[in-house]
Amino acid sequence: MTEQFDLFPDPEDFISVEAETSGGRLDSFVSGVAGFTRSRAQKLIENGSVSVNGASRPKNYRICKGDRVEISVPEAEEYDAIPEDIPLDIRYEDDSVIVVNKPSGMVVHPAPGHQSGTLVNALMHHCGKSLSGIGGVGRPGIVHRIDRDTSGLICVAKTDEAHLKLSAQLKDHTMHREYLMIVTGNLKEDDGTVNAPIGRHPGDRKKMAVLKLSEGRAREAVTHWHVIDRYKGFTYASAVLETGRTHQIRVHMSYIGHPLMGDAVYGGGKTVFERHHPDLIYGQMLHAHALVFTHPETGETLRIEAEMPDNFKKILEILPK
Repeated sequence: MTEQFDLFPDPEDFISVEAETSGGRLDSFVSGVAGFTRSRAQKLIENGSVSVNGASRPKNYRICKGDRVEISVPEAEEYDAIPEDIPLDIRYEDDSVIVVNKPSGMVVHPAPGHQSGTLVNALMHHCGKSLSGIGGVGRPGIVHRIDRDTSGLICVAKTDEAHLKLSAQLKDHTMHREYLMIVTGNLKEDDGTVNAPIGRHPGDRKKMAVLKLSEGRAREAVTHWHVIDRYKGFTYASAVLETGRTHQIRVHMSYIGHPLMGDAVYGGGKTVFERHHPDLIYGQMLHAHALVFTHPETGETLRIEAEMPDNFKKILEILPK
């Protein structure tokens, strides 16, 4: 399984060597890109978990401009998910695909500290054995995911064939994902695009950051946004992902000086309004509102929508214009 530098598969996950990093050792490059120690990078290379242009190379291989470096990191621990009778808000379902509206606060799949109560636990109870096995025993059917505190739509595959076709749509950007968000401050323009590479934060492995492609640890990331309404100190907007990097919307909006309301990780949560409404703001105000994809069996274009959560609606009701 190829790592997205958060131990989750991404169909686009390879690093193309830029001119600025050409000539360096492979182990040094892997260490810098993934944030590993040099010794761990060397072990991955020795174990065949790193390839250059599809082939294994020694740790002292000198990388060249245009080389495609792929890193496959074994999971630290695989949790065998157990079915749990947890209610699901299902927005579409047939024999190949199920689309679920995930509530804020629910983790998508079992992980350290969250071995139960996840979306996967609920899906296994609802679907039984009718889930794709490509994601492994801990992530059956999961094609993509959203953050724990982000609410909204997730597309899940019931068959391996559907999983592969849906993943291909993610890779070629034909799966359309639209989000609703509340950001701090006033977005001056009605529409905009953030085109800024994202990679693992050099000082905090749990965070992402905008970095230079030349640093060798970032990948292209593009987010389009559109203002829906304006409030005193905040903007209600939509966002469409052209790429799908970890925390992409959260990082990009923070990068342009408008972190998401409630997103303390990336600079939100500091306003008087946010501090006065902890009962309504529990995590970043981001909702995966719409999902458009081609059905893997019928070829039909499907558009699935999920209205914003009640706390999101309430916030918009009480925010001063």
